[in-house]
Amino acid sequence: MRIGSHELTTNLFLSPLAGYTNLPFRLTLREIGGLGWATTDLVNARSLLEGNRTALKLVASAPEDRPLAIQLFGSVPEEMRDAAIRCEELGTQSVDINMGCPVRKVVGIGGGAAMMTELGRTAALVRGMVGAVKIPVTAKMRLGWDDDNLTAPDLARVLEDAGVAAVFVHGRTRAQGFAGRVNLAGIRAVVQAVRAIPVIGNGDVTTPEAAKHMLDETGCAGVSIGRGAFYDPWIFRRTAHFLATGELPAEPTFAERMRVLRRHFERYCEFYGEEHGARLFRKVAPWYAKRFGPAKTFKQRIITITSRADFDAAVEEYLRWRAQFCDEQGELLPRFQPAPMQASFMQDETDTPALQRNAIPVPKGPVDVW
Repeated sequence: MRIGSHELTTNLFLSPLAGYTNLPFRLTLREIGGLGWATTDLVNARSLLEGNRTALKLVASAPEDRPLAIQLFGSVPEEMRDAAIRCEELGTQSVDINMGCPVRKVVGIGGGAAMMTELGRTAALVRGMVGAVKIPVTAKMRLGWDDDNLTAPDLARVLEDAGVAAVFVHGRTRAQGFAGRVNLAGIRAVVQAVRAIPVIGNGDVTTPEAAKHMLDETGCAGVSIGRGAFYDPWIFRRTAHFLATGELPAEPTFAERMRVLRRHFERYCEFYGEEHGARLFRKVAPWYAKRFGPAKTFKQRIITITSRADFDAAVEEYLRWRAQFCDEQGELLPRFQPAPMQASFMQDETDTPALQRNAIPVPKGPVDVW
């Protein structure tokens, strides 16, 4: 698979996830393997041009963090064009335009999902960006504003004519937020609407089986994973193996989960500084713990850490406590093992989709108040 001139190792992509898809997370995923392409958190184009410290932290990268796209949001053509040029100067491999974010502060300035409502204006903005840089420009969208305005197929055609190298489609409308099921037929309509550029599907992919199901049902060229990767950092490696061989690899061992947890934490400390990194990691570590089996004491202790020493103490305390649930070889007794993760498309219509059942945080309530 290719994006512009870049040949990818897999057709698996990391979606932007505000507050989570930072450099420490991207490097951790790349080390595990299977990830073909990553995108930064969404970045305000104006803030990037102004050299805002937070914006620069969001686009920070490293030689091992390749290939990488910086995702921009905004609605002022000149700012988006100049921000794309700045991204190219920073050495990124691509610029992605956010046309899907449903959050009010993004939509309110004409960015995110609001760009799906004015195709002519959006096309003009995109042409300006494409003409200003040599690196490929891509776009991420939703299916439309709401069920009565499913503009994604028309927008994809317009964007292809404007010169984008690929489009990413989240299979929900802006009005849905993150509720309900992903509409695979809607993604398939976008695939059928374009002539030559790749369409990458996104939404509710939490297992290798779900990734294959999306590819089979939509004909999309690749799959982009966001919250599913945060829940399971091994999903790219396991999915790549499953797509290549048809064999579903075993989930990582507890020892492997602990190794990656420690490495991920250390990257946070290196990137943000020890105290700030430790505080930020409080919202990351509990998601690893969801596959540990019994982990109550770990979850209670890890959200209090402020240093490397605190982290090490929390881990050691947990390992001692966990031993009561294990056999002589240190493996969890069968009755304490976590249930296998199940793809949402495998659920009955009356069941809660797997992604929601595992409660990965998303905004709640009417989308207009987000």
